[in-house]
Amino acid sequence: MPRTFVVLAAIVTLSVLSHRPLLGQEGAPPAGGPGGRPHPMGGAHGPMPKPTNLKVLPKDTSPEDVIKVMKGYTQQLGAQCGLCHANNAATKHPDFPSDQKPEKNTARTMMLMTQEINAKYLSQIHDPDAAPDQKTVTCGTCHRGHSMPVTFKPPAKPATGPSGMHPKPKGNS
Repeated sequence: MPRTFVVLAAIVTLSVLSHRPLLGQEGAPPAGGPGGRPHPMGGAHGPMPKPTNLKVLPKDTSPEDVIKVMKGYTQQLGAQCGLCHANNAATKHPDFPSDQKPEKNTARTMMLMTQEINAKYLSQIHDPDAAPDQKTVTCGTCHRGHSMPVTFKPPAKPATGPSGMHPKPKGNS
């Protein structure tokens, strides 16, 4: 099996296993954000609220784990929270539980797709030279730091002669 495929698969699996999206939060966030506004991520501004509206991640995913997953997605997609999460006009922060933006459901579909690819197909790859993380796919496998996947363009092939062989340079015998 080509090493490129194995590495690509590893990237996707790592994303799916360790970078799952934040799809909501529970309750009102604590006060204390910039300008006296509550900060939706808690942290230095207070405890993080329990995530809600999780449709792909397990319902018991901790707020800290959701944040880790989301940071992974932002890196792999070269994006910020606003790509998938609508903004709350009152707080000026992302409204994580909201399903207002269609991109959020697209993200959920993509999460399920990578999980299925890893579980159903890549789990059947038996390459003794590949580490388990090299047999997975992640968001970064296709997106490579861009919100839309990067189209693969193979390098141009050198011209060949009628026999399929590369022509000899002129002047050399």
